[in-house]
Amino acid sequence: MDKLDALFQMQQELNDRIVEKRGLHSISNEEWIQKQVLAIIAELAELLDEVNYRWWKNKKPVDPDAICEELTDILHFFISMCLRAGMDAQALFDRYVQKNSENHRRQDGLSDKDGYA
Repeated sequence: MDKLDALFQMQQELNDRIVEKRGLHSISNEEWIQKQVLAIIAELAELLDEVNYRWWKNKKPVDPDAICEELTDILHFFISMCLRAGMDAQALFDRYVQKNSENHRRQDGLSDKDGYA
């Protein structure tokens, strides 16, 4: 099992535990993803706090460990959404490779999309 597969398996186990413990059996995939998006937005705000985005305040020392913790929280919610959307690690990998290739094509001016010539 590779690392991405392991992450997906661990997240599925956590999701199952949360559903069981919190009685969330009837929550739809749509609602689950909505809640996960909101959770990611909250985690992104916490990440912003860690990198001194508030230009009107005195800066605090940046804590690389806190940044990594927020990024890890975001990954938890992201993988949870992938699972609820029916994507496993292989499907995410395949889609990432495809999109990465397209993004390189865009940077090379080879995309049919406007704005990349």
